[in-house]
Amino acid sequence: MPKVLTEFREFLMRGNIVELAIAVVIATAFGALVASLITNLITPVIAAIFGQPDFSQLSFTINGSVFGYGSFINAMITFVSIAAAVFFFVVKPLQSMQRRRGIDPADTRSDELRVLEEIRELLRSSR
Repeated sequence: MPKVLTEFREFLMRGNIVELAIAVVIATAFGALVASLITNLITPVIAAIFGQPDFSQLSFTINGSVFGYGSFINAMITFVSIAAAVFFFVVKPLQSMQRRRGIDPADTRSDELRVLEEIRELLRSSR
């Protein structure tokens, strides 16, 4: 039994698991931050423009079936807000930092692949 516990501990201490746990914690906090932004800033602006802060009650009925499209509108507002926040507060700053370090953010090739491509080019040029 101790061997299994040792292996389990080693599994948990591998870099990928720890990084994933940190990412989940940060993502949860970021989600709460964006939810607060939507609730306290964006929804009041929508209420000022449309006169209704919450669209969840919007619906229409066809042959007795109720289609609640208001909740979908609320979900769309939340999704677009989160996507915009991630893009402007995570993706763009990360790309900017990578450019300053001389890394092409569009280049997603691994280091191994780059080395293999360099070797291939050297072999081609030596022919």
